[in-house]
Amino acid sequence: MSDDHKVNGSNSKKEQLDKFTTDDQGKKLTTNQGLKVSEDEFSLKAGERGPTLMEDFHFREKMTHFDHERIPERIVHARGFAAHGEFQVYESMNKYTKAGFLQDPSKKTPVFVRFSTVAGSRGSGELARDARGFSTKFYTEEGNYDLVGNNIPVFFIQDAIKFPDLVHALKPEPHNEIPQAASAHDTFWDFIANNQESAHMVMWAMSDRAIPRSFRMMEGFGVHTFRFVNEEGKAHFVKFHWKPLLGTHSVVWDEAQKINGKDPDFHRRDLWEAIENGDYPEYELGVQILSEEDEFNFDFDILDPTKLWPEEEVPVKLIGKMTLNRNVDNVFAETEQVAFHPGHVVPGIDFSNDPLLQGRLFSYTDTQLIRLGGPNFHELPINRPVCPFHNNQRDGYGRQTINKGPVSYHKNSLAANTPELATEKKGGYTHYQEKTEGHKVRARSESFKDHFSQATLFWNSMSKAEKEHITEAFSFELGKVKSEFVQQQVVDMFGNVSKELATTVAEAIGANPPQGEESNDTKTSPALSQENTKKKPSTRKVAVIIDNDFHGAEVSQVLDALKIEGVQPEIVSGKLGVISGSDGKELKVDHTFLTADSVLFDAVYAVSAGQGNSAFYKQAAYFTKEAFTHFKPIGATHHGEKLLTDNNMESSPGVISGGEVKSYTDRFIQAISAHRYWEREVI
Repeated sequence: MSDDHKVNGSNSKKEQLDKFTTDDQGKKLTTNQGLKVSEDEFSLKAGERGPTLMEDFHFREKMTHFDHERIPERIVHARGFAAHGEFQVYESMNKYTKAGFLQDPSKKTPVFVRFSTVAGSRGSGELARDARGFSTKFYTEEGNYDLVGNNIPVFFIQDAIKFPDLVHALKPEPHNEIPQAASAHDTFWDFIANNQESAHMVMWAMSDRAIPRSFRMMEGFGVHTFRFVNEEGKAHFVKFHWKPLLGTHSVVWDEAQKINGKDPDFHRRDLWEAIENGDYPEYELGVQILSEEDEFNFDFDILDPTKLWPEEEVPVKLIGKMTLNRNVDNVFAETEQVAFHPGHVVPGIDFSNDPLLQGRLFSYTDTQLIRLGGPNFHELPINRPVCPFHNNQRDGYGRQTINKGPVSYHKNSLAANTPELATEKKGGYTHYQEKTEGHKVRARSESFKDHFSQATLFWNSMSKAEKEHITEAFSFELGKVKSEFVQQQVVDMFGNVSKELATTVAEAIGANPPQGEESNDTKTSPALSQENTKKKPSTRKVAVIIDNDFHGAEVSQVLDALKIEGVQPEIVSGKLGVISGSDGKELKVDHTFLTADSVLFDAVYAVSAGQGNSAFYKQAAYFTKEAFTHFKPIGATHHGEKLLTDNNMESSPGVISGGEVKSYTDRFIQAISAHRYWEREVI
């Protein structure tokens, strides 16, 4: 065995101890009151075989804490994962906003970002077809600012009063609590068919956007229309975007279902490992800005949360970059206890009259009160601002601040009326003075009544492959619906979006095709198609199928070239341990065919076909063919080329073989960058 392998293949005891070092290293075990404990193996009993005594305060404290270690999970966004990072603005935005963290390009603002699925419980798989939460807490010097968003720029409903209905319909059906983390059931599609404002969001949910490759490769959106307000009090409407530097990429549906079985922690593992490896996820913050004078200059209402502002009409200005560079230390204390709220704003950021946003400003505080036990959730370390806070609030569950003195009210003279108010010039928050008037009504603006034009815009903007995926998603979801009446309603509804789409779906599920003519709306927005996203090889994972007797020098040359481009090769073989090349080169095996699967990788590099080993060949062939059917890049050299020729893959797009090593490697890296080869004829 080579010395290199001995060094890389095992850690010293000290390294292992260092890895698991905690803040308690070298400390004495105590109760929560600080009392040192002399015994933690046995409860206090009346005799060795006698009953446990109520007197055992240490047992009761330990067990009571354990009994209460789980808090109610979020009703939505329960399955989440998070990371710390920093944000830095590119240039001062003082023309538009007085928000302090958007002024100084030399200043870094700490952030905490939580990604999540929406529908499933905490124990559900992460590759469900679903929207993804993308929420960011900025710890600014003026207080915490929460940008609470999703990876889809629109939402199902226009008014917050309908949110409980949406979630009730989407969640597992109450009579049997089936299905988990899935929208493919009757109540959800019944809601959609009878609440047609959802048409645009459903198009996104049925698209590849709902099954992202990773948190690192998905966009984020603030969804709502907010306001920027500058020092002079002038306001602009604004929408927020997060643009991943790796581009926006997805998996295919068959792959997503298999990943949920092979590794239900796939997304969180990807984020954790990327940060641990130093491949820090990066996102640029973009804003779409509109003057108040342009509010009514579009063929949609800019306050409607089921509508987006097409980027070709309102360009996205990239104003800063966020880098996630530190994993959490404790998932419960940070990821689970973090409390986001769209009402956590700073001077220079204000709200619009979007009725969905207005309702969220109430709902989020109410939710945190029940989840986190009371009004002091802001004192938990993950929620605590980096700037000091002072007010007359007192007591309540979980109170950590110890306030001195008898005065806890405003106005007062006993404490010189402190804490005192801050003027606007001194950083005090003042709400934008928007003129408003009207009768008290339960109604919706007429300008919110167009439910289909932007759904059609989305469909028109998709590539051929993306349209096929959307059609297949509708066919799968509606194919799971038992009510033929609901199926027909949905087909008829989406005939208003695209007769082509609805007719194909109707044929697949045995429904009647929609009546009427195809929409004559041909408007497109190229920014909506993932076909036009950035394509890079960096951080892509490649499964290297290899066995003993490989060409060591050439394989090393390929692997080194991949690593230089940021590609992450991992060795897959018949068994764990070390394999040896014909020239003595040794490689440590990372996975076997039992512990790995093609769906967990972005590409395959086949070096061996198991010469004389039928079991290896069978497993390698299955691995490679599955990656091929998911349109992934395939590379092969030497004996690995047999896997291509035996299975008629060798001349397909994105399949690389033959040639001098550098030429082969360059072509393979280029193929990895492309992500998928949709034009491939699947065998």
